[in-house]
Amino acid sequence: MRAGDPPVTDVVAGTDGSDRGTSAVEWAADEAARRGRTLHIIHTVPWLYGSPIDPGSGVVPDEVIARGRAVLETAVSAARERVPGLLVESELMAGSPARVLLDRARTAALVVVGAHGTGLAARLAIGSTALQVVTHTSVPVVVVRETEHVTWHEVTVGVDGAETEGPAIRFAFEEAAARKARLHAIHAWSHPGSGGPGDMQPLVYDPAVVDEEEGRALGASMAAWRAEFPDVEVCCEAVHGRPARILAGASARSDLLVVGSRGRGGFPGLLLGSVSHAVLHSAHCPVAVVRSEPRQEES
Repeated sequence: MRAGDPPVTDVVAGTDGSDRGTSAVEWAADEAARRGRTLHIIHTVPWLYGSPIDPGSGVVPDEVIARGRAVLETAVSAARERVPGLLVESELMAGSPARVLLDRARTAALVVVGAHGTGLAARLAIGSTALQVVTHTSVPVVVVRETEHVTWHEVTVGVDGAETEGPAIRFAFEEAAARKARLHAIHAWSHPGSGGPGDMQPLVYDPAVVDEEEGRALGASMAAWRAEFPDVEVCCEAVHGRPARILAGASARSDLLVVGSRGRGGFPGLLLGSVSHAVLHSAHCPVAVVRSEPRQEES
């Protein structure tokens, strides 16, 4: 955050007026209420040239502005009906939805967007807006796929052995605590790992034995988190299989799936991990993608 920027406060939700856009707004309203924050709803109308602009500038047709305002009015009504008394603000902008959301994300506590369609259509829709927001911001982003909210009282988090102290774990514990839900920590492995140079693992191994070993390691890594969040019930599970498939399966009985996103190479803020990318397309519940590196303060 740069000096002079407003403080990080709002939960920001983007909507396009679709059923899934409204579902994202309702999910964001619940989250804003849990966090005691303002819900800031954004809708964009088409603008073909350059940076986002104020629709009131006179260059956007009146009928386009009217449709956009109607979408926002519906979204605000849905949020207030979902959570009576919630402080809700709305903003109409002209421009690319992803660009507008990324701009507003700089000072947001959380960004919530909807996914659209099914099958191939869902993959394309996620790629067009939600995926861009997830990929290019350091703020936690939740992608809401379903239009019905089913409560399981469980938050699932994918635990990479290298990220047991990462922001995604903290985010998951905080969400579980706020919801008074159980935290299901899953570490999926595909083959025994190497502890370092010269520590060659066997080519033939018993998955049940490795499951037990990985499970003990996972439980140990959660000890400090259990101490910090003593009221959160924690279930640790090590599973042999592809992480994305395992996490997608677990999401069918979860209120929220939390995964990390680790940038690599020379552009740490611009890359999305393969597991995070895969579960965005296959999870049965909302997915929170949390950057592995916390947001850096800028002078």
